[in-house]
Amino acid sequence: MNPIKLYHFPLSGHAHRVQLMLSLLELPVEMVFVDLAKGAHKQADFLALNAFGQVPVIDDDGLVLADSNAILVYLAHKYGKGRWLPTDPIGAAQVQRWLSVAAGPIHSGPATARLITVFGAPYNAEDVIARSHSLLKVIDQELSNRAYLAGDAATIADVAGYSYIAHAPEGNVSLEDYVHVRAWLARIEALPGFVGMPRTAVGLQRSA
Repeated sequence: MNPIKLYHFPLSGHAHRVQLMLSLLELPVEMVFVDLAKGAHKQADFLALNAFGQVPVIDDDGLVLADSNAILVYLAHKYGKGRWLPTDPIGAAQVQRWLSVAAGPIHSGPATARLITVFGAPYNAEDVIARSHSLLKVIDQELSNRAYLAGDAATIADVAGYSYIAHAPEGNVSLEDYVHVRAWLARIEALPGFVGMPRTAVGLQRSA
């Protein structure tokens, strides 16, 4: 098959979700760098791919699709052989719940905290960090009785949640108190085909 083009920015957690999924599925990929710092995502050629001017975007043999969670659903349906996205009503709903968490509380919590420190975004750090810890307490409790977010096997729910939670310390959100979250991150990192996202600061490692 032809490589799937992934329009990405290396420090984007949204783009990393898709890169990780492509790697877990062992799909051929052509990485296309989009220089957000220079505003490449707001130029006409990129806006023709995604009118919202955001990475990631994929081009799968002429099928152009934007939005990280939508791309995860597409890849799971087309290439996942039923492993990454359950088709039964309950399983599908459980995964959708966590895709909504990724687009909501994870985005407004750990992802935004990281935006402040890495990209200088003008948010109130104290409020964002507090929101992040409220979320992490819930996730840690949820993971106390199962291996992955939506059940006992990894799904796209875990792929959607991983990037910004793993990199939460870059936004001054410590993971030290969340033993189940840290164990979950380690399980994802042990999956065949795992690929990480570059870290942006020295010494911001998860507590053992």
